Amino acid sequence: MIISQNTLKWVMRFYPPLFFQRIWVQKFENGFRSCTVKLSKSFLNKNYNGSIFGGTIYAATDPFYALLFDQLLQRQGFKVRVWLKSASIQYLKPGRSTLYFTITITDEMLADAENALKNGGKFVKAYPMEITNKQGELCATVMNEVYVRNLHQGETPRVAY
Repeated sequence: MIISQNTLKWVMRFYPPLFFQRIWVQKFENGFRSCTVKLSKSFLNKNYNGSIFGGTIYAATDPFYALLFDQLLQRQGFKVRVWLKSASIQYLKPGRSTLYFTITITDEMLADAENALKNGGKFVKAYPMEITNKQGELCATVMNEVYVRNLHQGETPRVAY
């Protein structure tokens, strides 16, 4: 489903798995080429050490590459199914305050996906993310592997993240 940037921002803000972990989409920009997310520390996501629970950080990174690729490729006329195939995270520093990350889909990334979908029917690639605190210090790095494929004739199109 093609949706506006503003509508998707508000849907994601109040999507329960993100909302209750204090994961807040700040903005989608440049026609879904970029997304900025904030993870606020609260009693709902604080671990026994007083930092943001690692699962919250991990969950925050889960849907966004898939969302961006889905919206971008649909706007290019593709009928696709997109989801996160795998992910890995490395915690570098405790998240003792609000954390942030921004991801961007470049022209090259989009062209790679389009070529793979036209020639092979599917696209699988891992992309990095960096999660920083208010001071700009790197707290975690994540690799998200995105899986995109063309829907086959007769398959019901539905969004899967």
